[in-house]
Amino acid sequence: MSIAVVSCAMVSTICTVLSTPIQANEPGFKDDFQTLDRSRWYVSSGWTNGDHQNCLWHEDQVEISNETDRLLLSLSDVPRGDHEYSCGEIQSDSSFGYGIYEARLRTSFASGVNSNFFTHIGAPQDLPHNEIDFEFIVQPGEGPVIQSNYFTNDEGGNEVLHPVDDEGREFHVYAFEWTPDHLRWYINGALIREEAEADIPEPPQKIYFSIWSTGTLIDWMGPLEYPDTPLVLEVDYVAFQPLNSGCAFINSIPCSE
Repeated sequence: MSIAVVSCAMVSTICTVLSTPIQANEPGFKDDFQTLDRSRWYVSSGWTNGDHQNCLWHEDQVEISNETDRLLLSLSDVPRGDHEYSCGEIQSDSSFGYGIYEARLRTSFASGVNSNFFTHIGAPQDLPHNEIDFEFIVQPGEGPVIQSNYFTNDEGGNEVLHPVDDEGREFHVYAFEWTPDHLRWYINGALIREEAEADIPEPPQKIYFSIWSTGTLIDWMGPLEYPDTPLVLEVDYVAFQPLNSGCAFINSIPCSE
């Protein structure tokens, strides 16, 4: 299961920002998050993606750590409006097409909480829902798992669960390769899933990181169990390399291949 990103239902000015034209053929980049580049990233603040969230996106839940030069997105028990919790999300201003997407990150696994690294395009751009993702959840009966998934033109149901060894205590590199013919997901350079005979998404998509909580999606994510301290998604870097662009930096997927 996955949830469509249907942001900007509340504030028209936010809708304008989120609905910027799709830009194909974007160049590759690697962002080490020494600062938060506002020319690349938009920080979600002031709304939710739907009634399934019991937290409100807020800019205070997104920061760059001065000690580690890493992006920190957090879920905290700070009430916002009618919501009991506050949560964090960033999304790229541009949309990107076929290529390799990778991020080095670690996250807190907790029941009722979803941390994620994914690409998406859809309702805010007046397009069908297309998505490729990693989601870090605690699923009832399974415990902490990583869910890989994709949507093509509003069609989902492609979830696969992958076991977790360290429950988010260590950093790992998560990557997916998106071509016209296949999707491949990797963890630390090891292939964990491949879809080669499937309806592959086509439209360029925006890059997202977020952490959020739910009070309703219990069958998928379990009941919310908020600890005494905020839950954090910590991102060391993210990179995009267009298809067939070669080895752009040490330890990236094309370099290992």
